[in-house]
Amino acid sequence: MRASRGGIKRPSMFEVAKLAGVSHQTVSRVINDSPDVSAPTRAKVREAIATLGYRPSNSARALASRRSHTIGLIAGGLRFYGPISAISAIESVARSHGLFLSVSLVHDAMCTQEEFDGLCEIFDEQNVDAFVLLTPTDVMFRAACQTRLEQPRVILTSTHGKLSMREAGRLERPDDRRHTALVGIDQWNAMHEVARLIAGYGHRSALYFAGPQEWRDAVTRALAWNRESQALSIASRVVQCESWDSSEAYARMNHILDSVGSSGSSRPTVVVTANDAQSVGVIRALHERRLGVPRDVSVVGFDDMPAMDDLYPPLTTVRPDFEQMGTAAMREVLRLLGEGEETAFAASAHGVGLIPAQVIKRASLGRVPVI
Repeated sequence: MRASRGGIKRPSMFEVAKLAGVSHQTVSRVINDSPDVSAPTRAKVREAIATLGYRPSNSARALASRRSHTIGLIAGGLRFYGPISAISAIESVARSHGLFLSVSLVHDAMCTQEEFDGLCEIFDEQNVDAFVLLTPTDVMFRAACQTRLEQPRVILTSTHGKLSMREAGRLERPDDRRHTALVGIDQWNAMHEVARLIAGYGHRSALYFAGPQEWRDAVTRALAWNRESQALSIASRVVQCESWDSSEAYARMNHILDSVGSSGSSRPTVVVTANDAQSVGVIRALHERRLGVPRDVSVVGFDDMPAMDDLYPPLTTVRPDFEQMGTAAMREVLRLLGEGEETAFAASAHGVGLIPAQVIKRASLGRVPVI
């Protein structure tokens, strides 16, 4: 018997078998839920397991079932609220199904194909049963699509990017199509809802703060906003940001307000941002100029990060269900492993099963100010 780190010997499968009066093969069958064990025998084995406090090792389960019960997760975007929320849900669902999550974190914008392939090889050596690949940027998405895997893979990404689905070279082989699923947030429809809401409040002059172009979320949101704002006759000026940071949005908003003041041109009546952090920077700049929100300018964000309902004023924003996205990703893993039913997505586009996002109306959005 092996000793634990504290020096106390762990009970073995053979001790469980001896106490229950069965063979160790029978104990293994009970642990792995084999149907080839009678109910009375199963009860005796489980009683012996409880009495001894026996815990089966993952390696023993793998030998019995030819499965490691481990999922390999490669993820980028770990500085941000959405990916962290999705990973938390993935781990929770995995644990509830007796699966272990092995995680590797990469730089979302600087990850190379070589690095990605190397991580997959390391996971392959661990004999992982499947992969979950959280790919917020084009470089990660391309790498996730092009890496050669025998195991099922579930890719979390957005429907659009500067890199198209075809350019990513995804699902080139029939085997890839049978063993791959894509899951994301319905950001396109969410931005349509934002534009319709703003138009309903009478706004026809807007600024749109776009996120960094290497991020697929940013491209999806910008494309959807541009299309719907044009359809609703909203004159929209795009402010292209290089980051998601509030400090950059603050600086850019200050520059715009300086330009408006020096040129005598009119201010936009609403600012829409690609994430909540940008909204925080925009609101700070407006407050420092003694411009009221929404009295003078309305502001709308995206993500509904914690504390956005306590911002002054509380922020109107989009609430993606990141937890549901993570849950759906693990359900797709189980389906591809033959252990679950097909996931019923509310919508899909470009091969991506989509999770809804809800527009949350709060005090930062008001009607067009009367001049």
